[in-house]
Amino acid sequence: MSPDTPEPDRDRPVGDRQAPTPPVAAEPGAAHPESFPGTWYDPGPPVPVEPELPRGRALRRAALAALVVTVLGVPLGLLWTALAPDTPVRKVAEGAVYAEPQPEQPIAADGWFSLLGLGFGVLVALGLWFALRRLRGPVGLAAAALGAFGAAVVAWQVGRRIGLDTYQRLLATAPDGQAFGKPVDLRAGGVDLVLGVLPVPHGNLLLPAFGAAVTYTLLAGWSRWPSLRPEPEPGALSWGSAATPAPPAAPEPPAPGAAGSTRG
Repeated sequence: MSPDTPEPDRDRPVGDRQAPTPPVAAEPGAAHPESFPGTWYDPGPPVPVEPELPRGRALRRAALAALVVTVLGVPLGLLWTALAPDTPVRKVAEGAVYAEPQPEQPIAADGWFSLLGLGFGVLVALGLWFALRRLRGPVGLAAAALGAFGAAVVAWQVGRRIGLDTYQRLLATAPDGQAFGKPVDLRAGGVDLVLGVLPVPHGNLLLPAFGAAVTYTLLAGWSRWPSLRPEPEPGALSWGSAATPAPPAAPEPPAPGAAGSTRG
């Protein structure tokens, strides 16, 4: 400032001089507003943290969830039986043979079981992901996969046993040449015994567990939280309109007793 330029507070009375504004201390961890022109800092409401369950309690809940999902195999088997058609057979001296040379009903039964089982596994993964948020992780994945596999076994046994007694009775008492229907069953899946004692499932019996495991893994991979449970997040900077300047403040009225302009 040059010597000829008057300072604003030099010509004012002592009582009218403005005290310098003290700097405002920023909160720890918060960005200073002057560091981001045209922005304002909004910490937002705090997000509650989901506490982690103890290991024993988590395992008990996972076992209960898997058991509930396994029981849902009963309506799944009933739905499979209602949609899949019976296979027409004809009674012969050696037992029963297909009434048609290449029947499509066994293929349809496998197809319906595969579609229903895969969709059931996806729904199980979604249900356990959102219903049991505190079990998200390996425990929740195991509960979804084991429960879906148990439901598949239950659905298979329930579906194949509906009408099985009637079929066996007709097979034993019907005369040769009589046609009747064989209940639905799986040809592309089931359980085999290895060494006569170890049951090993295979085929489309594993599709529900596969669908549940893949869906649950995708949900975990796309989760926004590393712990897979809601976590508190820092507030976001809300950007204002930097292009539109703020309207100028109205000038303050002159103080009483202020000196007017001097006349020459």
